[in-house]
Amino acid sequence: MEKDLFLRIEQQMPKMSKGHKLIANYILSHYDKAAFMTAQKLGKTVGVSESTVVRFSSELDFEGYPALQRALQDLMRNKLTAVQRIEVTSDHMTKEDVLERVLSLDIEKIRKTLEETSKDDFNNAVDKIINCNTIYIIGARSAAPLASFLNYYFTMIFPHVKLIRNTTTSELFEQVMHIDEKDVIIGISFPRYSKQTAKMLEYASNSGANVIAITDSVDSPLAQYANNLLLARSDMASFVDSLVAPLSLINALIAAVSISNVDKVSKSFERLENIWEQYDVYEKNEERG
Repeated sequence: MEKDLFLRIEQQMPKMSKGHKLIANYILSHYDKAAFMTAQKLGKTVGVSESTVVRFSSELDFEGYPALQRALQDLMRNKLTAVQRIEVTSDHMTKEDVLERVLSLDIEKIRKTLEETSKDDFNNAVDKIINCNTIYIIGARSAAPLASFLNYYFTMIFPHVKLIRNTTTSELFEQVMHIDEKDVIIGISFPRYSKQTAKMLEYASNSGANVIAITDSVDSPLAQYANNLLLARSDMASFVDSLVAPLSLINALIAAVSISNVDKVSKSFERLENIWEQYDVYEKNEERG
């Protein structure tokens, strides 16, 4: 994606106005900083007006400056190392405003996720999950806790759920060797994307399984293999990416599956409550005199 954006800028530079060339050169040299600048600040930095920055975005066929900024942020998240991310974070966030800034950004990510995730894909994913034989779940690196969370609750609902453990490549494929068209695989990955997760979804797709991808963009390497693509924002908050919106999406998926299969879920939790009671799993809340 970065090649497409940079190439677009470089190809159009010869016919750009002087002001637009100033913006283009700055973005090509400092895209990591430009990604977090408002149109006003970017214009001030290179010596042009805010309206010139907006027109520059339109000249590159973006609907507006926010769309260009989003493309720059996606580019940056895929390209920067963890050390570079920390440096960028310190440029646009201070210790004094970090709590308010991070929580406000997370709220915005959930709102945008709600706007951008396809309800048709979401509902189709729920139907596929309910009607499949086996559910496979994979999430590597920072997405591993999300995969474990989803596996924890799905295991309470369905008899055949497999969390794919991230080991060697050969052992990964051994865990999904029996996957077929009656099964579903749910792959979770966000920048920087896991090659192992993408390979698993490719194998599952070639095996005829229904592929559900939980990721951040149609340009994600997971998207090309997905029968149902569930998008969640995970923009950078610091050297790590926020997983609040992906977790919220996964919560919605669990809730939707439960509602659509309420009789089966109720019976499963009745059995679980009996097991928890019999084996004294949880602390009992005793009334105090």
